[in-house]
Parts: sequence; C-alpha cells; structure tokens
Amino acid sequence: MPPHVLLLGGHGKVALHLTPLLLARSWNVTSVIRNPEHEKEILQLGSGHGLQGKGKGKGKVEVLVSSLDDVKSDADAQAILDKVQPDYVVWSAGAGGKGGPERTYAIDQNAAKHFIATALASPRVKKFLLISHLGSRRNKPAWMTDDDWRHLQHVNHDLLPTYAKAKLEADEYLTARAELRRRQFPDSPFQYILLRPGWLSDERATGRVALGKTGAQGKVTREDVAIVADRLLARDDTHGWYDLLNGDEPIDEAVERVVREGVDAVEGEDVEGMIKRFNLQ
Repeated sequence: MPPHVLLLGGHGKVALHLTPLLLARSWNVTSVIRNPEHEKEILQLGSGHGLQGKGKGKGKVEVLVSSLDDVKSDADAQAILDKVQPDYVVWSAGAGGKGGPERTYAIDQNAAKHFIATALASPRVKKFLLISHLGSRRNKPAWMTDDDWRHLQHVNHDLLPTYAKAKLEADEYLTARAELRRRQFPDSPFQYILLRPGWLSDERATGRVALGKTGAQGKVTREDVAIVADRLLARDDTHGWYDLLNGDEPIDEAVERVVREGVDAVEGEDVEGMIKRFNLQ
C-alpha cells in the first residue's frame, strides 16, 4: 500500500508545492487546512491543474478542515491522527505572525508538540518531518563563522523573538522524543527529519542548494524547500537536522551526499539535555 501522509498546514506556500510532489509518487495525502474556502485549491493539486500541471501521479488528496488553533492537548492531536491514520506526518504549519505572540506559541510551539507527542507514540507513524528554520539552535556550530552566528542572534532576538523561541521548543521536543523512541525501540524503523531553511523567497525553484551544515546568511525558495522535503521523505536513510539554503549543488546530489556522509546539523547541541529538560527519561 502507498504511504498516507498527514500534511499539517496544507495551504501554506511550501505545502502547496509539496503536495503535488507527494501525489506524483502515488502517495496519498490528507491536507489539513483551516479555511474551507481553500479546499478547492487543494483538490486541484491532485488533478494536475495546480502549480504548473504538477501532481499527475496516482496519489489521492483529501482535505480535512480543522483549525490547529483548536489543538490544545495531546488528545486533540490524537483525534486527528485517529481519523486520518497516517504513515508519515509533515508539519508545515505556523501562525504566520497572525494573532500576536499568544497565537504563535499556541500553534508553532504547543500544537506542534501535541502532534509530535502523539505521532511518536503511534507505532503506525514511521516518519515525521518538521519544517523549521536555520537559526533554531542554542549553540554556535563549528562550521559557522562568527558573522553567521551574529546574524542568527539578530534574527532570533531582535527580528523574530517569539517565533524563534516557539520553534526551538518544538524542534528540541521532536529531537528528544525521537531519540528516546530510537533507544526504546531500536529495531523499529522511524525517521525524524528536521528541515531548517534560511530566509524564504517566492521565486521559482533553482534546483540547487546548500544542504546539511551550511552558513546562515542567504535565502532559499519555498519551492526548493518542498523539493528537498520530498526527496528526504522518499528515502529510508534520512534523519536528523538539515540546514538548507540555495547554493550550487543539485538537489538530488546534495541529498545523496548528506546521507553518504552521515551529516546531521544537530551536532553541537545537547540532545541529552533536551531529554532531561522535557523529563522524558
């Protein structure tokens, strides 16, 4: 049976690019959206009429109208998982700056954590991909310059402080829960993928990226983010943190390289500290 993907934040710009790519693999997608007026647009992605005629594979897309604003507990998230029965979960949602700090924490942090907790507790879910941002980390990694790190600190503390705090909490929670699941069930395959793009742009895809451990200053198109997410999800040997910018390496070659070299941008972060902080031991 083809995998069934639960796509949270289905009307976001990255998700709109990602949906037809997943359908083209003959995967089935349930796209969760808040506004029922967007349902027709999502369904068109499965008929080859959306985004330059993509999405002509055999996969089926369904729409679930459900607001993430209403996900206030693990039980709320579990109700959606029970209804959809996904094999893979993709978090491409966010408050998008609407509703102030309270809503940013409610969705980007709390709702995300509820889905992480319930998905990682489900034996059926084999992959969880969360789209975050490149600056979501506590420590300066060895591969970044001092100027790179100052740039990230400016973004995290001066430009987008609430968003940065919320995303870091969700990212660390996913990392900690995934590591604990790996230890508890070492023979049960599970992939957590934390895709961490830099500043997003709406230009057409370039097909060329810097992936894995990157600098901090630069942009990446939303379409390229979707293509990389699709490639990472399609493999059984991708896991961990992947920073992403537009660059010079073709996407397929970049994905092959990070797998071959075992690249994981979580390097330099305190995963044990994350597990203890969330009291998961």
